Order: sequence, then structure tokens, then C-alpha cells
Amino acid sequence: MSKSSASASAGRRRGPRVAEPRGCPICGKPPDAALRPFCSRRCADVDLARWLRGDYAVPAVEDDAGMEGVSGDDGE
Repeated sequence: MSKSSASASAGRRRGPRVAEPRGCPICGKPPDAALRPFCSRRCADVDLARWLRGDYAVPAVEDDAGMEGVSGDDGE
């Protein structure tokens, strides 16, 4: 095997991917292990307040096709 093919195959090694460490989602500082993914209690509390206020929301798409035969009454 030539040097170039050996180095090329080394770059294509398959193995478990290790996620790169991300910063705090609020301020971007390195996270504290005890408060992960946050760097401080303050940032964790800011995030909690955002959830409680409804700042974070998952968009929903209503599908009427899946609701066939379902009605609000008992059919009487």
C-alpha cells in the first residue's frame, strides 16, 4: 500500500462519532458538567423562564385526513 492510500484510508476510518462540545445555549460559554448544557444556574433559569413563558414552541400541522370518522359528539 502506498503512503497516499494509507493516509487516505486513515482519514476514512469508521468508528463512534464523538460530538464536539457545544457552548451554553444561552450565552455560548463552555458548559458546567453539573448544569450541562448550561454554564451556570443563571443560564439554566433563563432557559426555564423562556419555556414557561412559551417562547419555545413546536409548530404543529393539523391533518384533517387523519381525522375521518372522528367527531366531537357520540353520533346520536
